[in-house]
Amino acid sequence: MSKFIDRVVLHVRAGKGGHGCASVHREKYKPLGGPDGGNGGNGGDVILEVDPNVHTLLDFHFHPHAKAGNGRPGEGGNRDGKNGGELLLKVPDGTVVMSADGKVLADMVGGGTRFVAARGGRGGLGNAALVSKARKAPGFALLGEDGEERDLVLELKSVADVGLVGFPSAGKSSLVSVLSAAKPKIADYPFTTLVPNLGVVSSGDTTFTVADVPGLIPGASEGRGLGLDFLRHLERCAVLAHVVDCATLEPGRDPVSDVDALEAELAAYQPALKADTGLGELADRPRVVILNKTDIPDADELADMVTPDFAARGWPVFKISAVSREGLRALTFALAEMVREYRETHPKAAPKRPVIRPIAVDDSGFSVVPDPEVEGGFIVHGTRPERWVRQTQFDNDEAVGYLADRLARLGVEEELMRLGAEPGAPVTIGDVTFDWEPQISAGIDVVMTGRGTDPRLGQTDRISAAERKHASRVRRGLVSEDEDHE
Repeated sequence: MSKFIDRVVLHVRAGKGGHGCASVHREKYKPLGGPDGGNGGNGGDVILEVDPNVHTLLDFHFHPHAKAGNGRPGEGGNRDGKNGGELLLKVPDGTVVMSADGKVLADMVGGGTRFVAARGGRGGLGNAALVSKARKAPGFALLGEDGEERDLVLELKSVADVGLVGFPSAGKSSLVSVLSAAKPKIADYPFTTLVPNLGVVSSGDTTFTVADVPGLIPGASEGRGLGLDFLRHLERCAVLAHVVDCATLEPGRDPVSDVDALEAELAAYQPALKADTGLGELADRPRVVILNKTDIPDADELADMVTPDFAARGWPVFKISAVSREGLRALTFALAEMVREYRETHPKAAPKRPVIRPIAVDDSGFSVVPDPEVEGGFIVHGTRPERWVRQTQFDNDEAVGYLADRLARLGVEEELMRLGAEPGAPVTIGDVTFDWEPQISAGIDVVMTGRGTDPRLGQTDRISAAERKHASRVRRGLVSEDEDHE
């Protein structure tokens, strides 16, 4: 038996970007081949897309983790790495995407609507792309970035024109079954309907959808009964139809009190609305009262008695019988007319276009603030500085020098000096903290290598092949740093 799932928590992770390659072209009789390291591929995105053929979030209930493909690293010979494959996840129409703290990120309505749930990391540049006049043969490449990782809450809110509201066993499912081709479960006990049922109704030139929301009871807005689990499915309905059981034998119940109790629950649910549907409050939606089960003589008499009460509120009233199908034709045309009028007065909103705002002339792209936890320390915030730090190979001194050049050109060092930073002050960028040295632009401990040295880091003489071999063995843990390398 299939299950209806309309709320899930989805863990998404985009693909990592591939590392760039540091390579030098080597060919016989061509000693100066030059750098030829390719760029790493970009990580794949995780994308949500509305598919009209998907009607539930069941797949995500059983598979709550989604991961896109990683980008491949670059290779020598100027060969760029392959981009990671994007992961496309199909969601039903009416899915609302929220962050873990309840912030609405996307309201996905309409087939083909897309939302990038997690963006893949950028691939790192190879040394061939880092060549400049001052750096003829870079001995380093940039690292690929990690992809975004986040937890999302997906909620399904049915996209229907008419929402049927009523107490359990009021005949809502029976009404949907005779108005449309839908075949919901029907039985003579309360809460037979445990999931919303949608039916498509054609009346003249108008076609509209009807949603049978599971039976509500007093306290539903506070979670009693099925409560909040399915009240959300009324948020997108243009017309609310009260289906009233005129043949109920329960003491203390009558059509007027039933409708008043449900109206109180709809009014109490207003603070729970999270997404702007563009339809206004539930209290402002058009109403229609459907007095059901009038094929029973006593019910027919009761319907005649309460009709003036509802008509006095300005609501259309229809006496019907889902069993004998009496009054269904008039009801269908009336609902179609109400839906048509709503569509004319509330045209579909145009799809939102991305707004591109130019960067202000005085926007440096970063900010430097004192570190509240470290005396004399500073924290650098900014998309570019933090990305550059993530892309840097800190075991390569030339890569560190390249990072220092980029930060200096951006103005980070000048800003630190303006704020009174002293040499040796701890400076944090992203998740890396180093002791700031103005003459060096980046003060971290590195193991000196052969190619890729930076004279600003205190090494001006060329190191020997034996020293390079020893440094490599130290990094791999084969020998200690103090052990003689001769």
